[in-house]
Amino acid sequence: LRLFEAFKVEGHPLSLSELAEFMDVPMSSCHGLVNTLIGRGYLYRVKKRKLLYPTRKILDVAETIVSKDPLLDRIRLPLSALRDKLKETIIVGINEQDRVMYIDVLEGTHTVRYTAYPGEFKPLHSSAAGKAILASMTENELEKLLGRLPLEKITPMTVTDKKRLLRDLNQGRKRGFYETHGENVMDVDAMAVAVVSNKDIIGISVAAPSHRMEEARINIAQELLKTRQTILEELR
Repeated sequence: LRLFEAFKVEGHPLSLSELAEFMDVPMSSCHGLVNTLIGRGYLYRVKKRKLLYPTRKILDVAETIVSKDPLLDRIRLPLSALRDKLKETIIVGINEQDRVMYIDVLEGTHTVRYTAYPGEFKPLHSSAAGKAILASMTENELEKLLGRLPLEKITPMTVTDKKRLLRDLNQGRKRGFYETHGENVMDVDAMAVAVVSNKDIIGISVAAPSHRMEEARINIAQELLKTRQTILEELR
């Protein structure tokens, strides 16, 4: 995986030595991996065969996998509708190793927007999706997790006091949605709801520059709650 990430980061064909350096592995190990991937049709040699680049096969494989996702395939339509209506970035996250892992991102359509990527990890306590996930846990699960979770200060606005965080979660339960105000990224606000399906807790959030979120807060909350209900009905 690190090998393919190298091409994403660098954005151009790479030599064997450049790949080995990026992955921090011996040249011999990298050479064996490259030969295997060439033999399987995932890499090809370019520029007089001294440089390497991925073939389209990796994209075809990824698209096939994504198209059969047991969860995202069922909720993508209402999420796309929400993004098109609000024109802001929509993020789907789950709890993985005590962090929020983004499993899907629908980019907003504004020129200035919050940008995120599938596979990114964010702290549970400083992200709106994370708060939605935390608040949907059982009391025992939440107590155990907060007992081992470092409430690190990500920005000056991050809530790092356990009692204050619990109050924040309780307020969100009463409203039906959860918010962050520059707690994960300065000048970016987010609002999230939780969807519980087959014991899986999914956080769905809208993230945008703070001034736009503040101006449209009521409308965003209403549309987010409507989308949550649509998704719950779809997952029944």
